[in-house]
Amino acid sequence: MVRVVSMKSGWPCVTCPNRASGVCGALLGKSVEGAPQEQPDWQSYYGVRAGEQLITRHQPSEKVFMLCNGWAFRFFQLANGRRQILNFLIPGDLISAVTVFEERPHFSAQALTKVRLSAFLRSEIRVQFAENSDFSTALAQSCISGINDADALMTSLGQRSADERIAYLFLHLMRRIAARNVVRDQRYRIPLKQQHIADAVGLTPEHVSRVLSQFRERNLIEFSGGVLHVRDAAELERIGALT
Repeated sequence: MVRVVSMKSGWPCVTCPNRASGVCGALLGKSVEGAPQEQPDWQSYYGVRAGEQLITRHQPSEKVFMLCNGWAFRFFQLANGRRQILNFLIPGDLISAVTVFEERPHFSAQALTKVRLSAFLRSEIRVQFAENSDFSTALAQSCISGINDADALMTSLGQRSADERIAYLFLHLMRRIAARNVVRDQRYRIPLKQQHIADAVGLTPEHVSRVLSQFRERNLIEFSGGVLHVRDAAELERIGALT
């Protein structure tokens, strides 16, 4: 169950690094100077434990959620009990841009780690979409990015080998992390377990384990304890790149 977080130390968005870019920056102002210093009455915060549900498919909600910290993922739960992970979410991501317009989401979402969410009333978000051109542009770009990622994932799942799928997933996450964080010594904090990788690329955990072992033996990467250490970025790119 999601619980409300009491914010006693001021408005977290004032010092949040994600404030400077993307949908969040367009909605709340990209910098402290000239931006509102008080939390809007149409925004609230929630804390969620690792493994807890954020959104359940087809259940209505009046809120649109953005990830402040931690990792999460969107997924489909299939009738046979299997799970297809659609994408992984990192700080600064909307759970999905389409939830601005879709009151009954077509997917579910779960916290991968302990997370904090910023929740906006959908009614106000729609007002902002109509009146704030920076926000509407940023939201459109987020939708386009989501479509492009979905197309790339479909291509990878349908036409590529196991090692190509996993290499592509790592490259995709590396680029997203690097765009928002400082990366040192080719080490990326990616808190995934083999089951998460398997559910994202359509393989079994055992198959994922074999591929990761092969990558390690070839001195491409080391993936342990939720940290990806890339030893041969050029070769990983050669294996995983779509073009």
